[in-house]
Amino acid sequence: MGRLRGCLWLTAGLVVALVAGVVGFVVLTRASAQRAGAEQAAAMPEVDVVVASRAIAVRSVLAAEDLQLTKLPVSAVPEGAVSRLEDAVGKITLVDLYAGEVILSQRLLDPNTVTGDGRLALFVTEDEVLVAIPANQLLTQVNVLKPGDHVDLLFSLDVPVRTGTQAASEEKQVTFSLLQNLTIAAIIRSGASAENPQSGTPQALLLTVNPQEALVLKYMIDAGATADVVLRAPGVERPFPVEPVDMDYVIDQYRIPTGPVR
Repeated sequence: MGRLRGCLWLTAGLVVALVAGVVGFVVLTRASAQRAGAEQAAAMPEVDVVVASRAIAVRSVLAAEDLQLTKLPVSAVPEGAVSRLEDAVGKITLVDLYAGEVILSQRLLDPNTVTGDGRLALFVTEDEVLVAIPANQLLTQVNVLKPGDHVDLLFSLDVPVRTGTQAASEEKQVTFSLLQNLTIAAIIRSGASAENPQSGTPQALLLTVNPQEALVLKYMIDAGATADVVLRAPGVERPFPVEPVDMDYVIDQYRIPTGPVR
């Protein structure tokens, strides 16, 4: 009986030792694999890729604030990933993008690309129209503006001066902010080559507006108003509360004396 009990204890000890050995082997194997994986990941080269910094709807013109650079291992970079911010800014998205999603060149459209039928590859939503205005503003001529920028349109126009119920007999110049937060869809340039669409002299700005805004723009141009464009800071889309400016405004605002010279 005692001998049998001793055999049982010996057997149990051997089983416990065997289990402990197996557990130890498994733990050591996993630790080695994790260490090897970490060393391999650390040794794997990383590259810059452009990702969406926020959710972006389809047919949006990408701005700098929509994008950010991050690093990914070479093996994790999908085919067509954009590696420079300037290669994505101003392009139109062909799909919805999610925050953190890698930007792929095949999902972007260059608004300055000329298609086979000779037209620009532009997207306009169903409640918008595309209009062109002359690119004679200084910001355009010095190549500050680019597709995707948000701009305001300022106009100066001679308007009739009414006094009481009498018909206007004279005019005065008024400068005002006509339309705000418009998106530049494209810039048309003369002499631009297919290889370098940014070359050449700016001729027209293409803007996406609603139909009523298009009518207002046409009226102002037909009336001979002088137009200028101001560039908004990236990400600023709120309306600016500004007042029309005429000579009376300037005199009152800056307290310019208008009395007789003594």
